[in-house]
Amino acid sequence: MRIFTAVLATETNTFSPICVDRRAFEASLYAPPGEHPETPTLCSAPITVGRQVAAEKGWELIEGTAAWADPAGLVNRTAYEGLRDEILDQLRAAMPVDAVVLGLHGAMVAAGYEDPEGDFLTRVRKIVGPDILVCAELDPHSHLTKKRLAAANFFVYFKEFPHTDFVDRAEDLWRIAVDTLEGRVKAVMSVFDCRMIDVYPTSREPMRSFVDKIMTIEKDADILSISVIHGFMAGDVPEMGTKLLVVTDNKPDKGSALARELGLELFSKRGTFMMPQIDEKLAVAQAMAAHSGPVVIADVWDNPGGGTAGDATVILEELLAHGARETAIGTIWDPMAVQICMAAGEGAEIPLRFGAKSAPGTGNPIDGIVKVVRLVANAEMRFGESFAPFGDAAHIELNGIDIILNSTRAQSFDPSLFSVMGIDPTRKKILVIKSTNHFYASFSKIASEILYCSAGTPYPNNPARTPYRRAPKDIWPMVADPHAAKEGAA
Repeated sequence: MRIFTAVLATETNTFSPICVDRRAFEASLYAPPGEHPETPTLCSAPITVGRQVAAEKGWELIEGTAAWADPAGLVNRTAYEGLRDEILDQLRAAMPVDAVVLGLHGAMVAAGYEDPEGDFLTRVRKIVGPDILVCAELDPHSHLTKKRLAAANFFVYFKEFPHTDFVDRAEDLWRIAVDTLEGRVKAVMSVFDCRMIDVYPTSREPMRSFVDKIMTIEKDADILSISVIHGFMAGDVPEMGTKLLVVTDNKPDKGSALARELGLELFSKRGTFMMPQIDEKLAVAQAMAAHSGPVVIADVWDNPGGGTAGDATVILEELLAHGARETAIGTIWDPMAVQICMAAGEGAEIPLRFGAKSAPGTGNPIDGIVKVVRLVANAEMRFGESFAPFGDAAHIELNGIDIILNSTRAQSFDPSLFSVMGIDPTRKKILVIKSTNHFYASFSKIASEILYCSAGTPYPNNPARTPYRRAPKDIWPMVADPHAAKEGAA
């Protein structure tokens, strides 16, 4: 068997002011054929798992380019088309192949392309023809479109949020691919549109039990995979929303019935999934009043993992106003301020303005005399078994608060974000991080308490009020019960 594999992935917040060019991919992950590291990034596990499968089977794995950019705004048209065509040219050169196994995200939007993954998969299908297996692993914070369904044999999505299972799901993807290639199964996809958009953390109920339930159902020999495509509320595209995907062994009717049953169950729990949030004033007051630490304040809506800049200062302003101490902030994105600190050197005390440059609703720039405590070039933090870069970084101190400034946007995945910058996170009373839920798996191990804070308006977090132009208007919460309205119209 000859299997082609490649990765083309990013998550697009169409409301973000930060556009993505080729340099953004190169800053996060750009690995030409054969140069992908041994450990996977979030969307590149199909390559590393594929290496293991190919070695065990004695198959030939032909690696194309792997490209991933940290979430932001619209992808530059030249960047998308250039990376797409680079991989497609590699596929043409590899022909004939028996299968194409891809790593995608599923929420990319590029200038001129509302559905880049659909465009990419359609072109892959045209190259390989109708009979060759085409499959992909994707992030659930994405859009499942008709164009993608028409071009691929099957998809597998991460089940967990935080996404701690991307390697496990890549193993599922390859298991189904191997069984298909060896003639044991015929994968067929069935989809139910839940007609809603929500946020579904699996670190709490009711989503924890729902995911456990679908994993139990997957023990049925007819059911090859079940995925909840959460949707991505910051993606203003026509097919935005939550979907339920069931992959069966050639049992489309069974798959459709199960997808509908599970999708309506999910819909019945709408509005109960997201963790309760408090504003910055209450979050800071509770954290400062706590008897033990570290108290983790998660700045959930200034999350670079959702495409924001990660430069909001709303919580920091509140901490400074109340004279907080034993506090560390990780991170505030400000490449210019990092450059200034790098030029000044460790130990320097300098006047510095930083933060809140990207957009309204992110607070005010911070001005003060800061001490440059530590400088790290090409800094990285852990994310599971892999590493996430946050670029050249500066640890500064202002009025007794330790602050990490970074030059490559990244959400706060792991406490190593602090330790690599010379800060012991376990010795702080308060830690402020920028992440919606990916932080939970690692920070929950050291936190005395976690406060989810909604501060400012860097992210369109209320779909009922978001000024969508392209997304459907007839789904919940824009409509109270779109299923009833649809059935009534029928």
